[in-house]
Amino acid sequence: MSERIVMRTGEALVAGGPPGTAAEPEIIIGELDGPVGTALATLTGDQAKGHSKVFAILNTDVQVRPITLMVSKVTVKSNRYTNILMGTVQAAIANGVLDAVRAGDIPKEKANDLGIIVSVWLNPSVITDTDLDHQILFDIHRKATSQAIHKAMHNKPDIDWLLENQDKITHKYFQMGLDGKI
Repeated sequence: MSERIVMRTGEALVAGGPPGTAAEPEIIIGELDGPVGTALATLTGDQAKGHSKVFAILNTDVQVRPITLMVSKVTVKSNRYTNILMGTVQAAIANGVLDAVRAGDIPKEKANDLGIIVSVWLNPSVITDTDLDHQILFDIHRKATSQAIHKAMHNKPDIDWLLENQDKITHKYFQMGLDGKI
């Protein structure tokens, strides 16, 4: 039997595709009979206009395991944005979760005992991008989800790495501010 996973967190940034396709999920994963399960149930029942919470699915009627709840970081105001978020990105996240199980980051025997909450960022530019490449968007969000789960389950970055590299890392948007670009 695997160790109890009370709550782990992870994030990842995957970019490199056309504008608007970057993904930056933040995830929380833990046992359903603990704080993550309580949060998951509460979020599911606490729907708010513009911030709907939905389960990650491979397709209609095919929910992924571990149960995964998507929460948008951006207020959703457009049908196109909704369709991309709850279509291409939703399927990508579901596949990323299964990739993490297949890779061994999530113990297969715990697939029905764990819950995942994914805070999802989808660039609002997808609303106006008539040439949006859904395959690239899917691939990037799938990879980012899997990477965030890997980092959460392996406690990465660890505290030693953070302490060693603290003064070597400058937040991208802080640096842009210093350079007068924002």
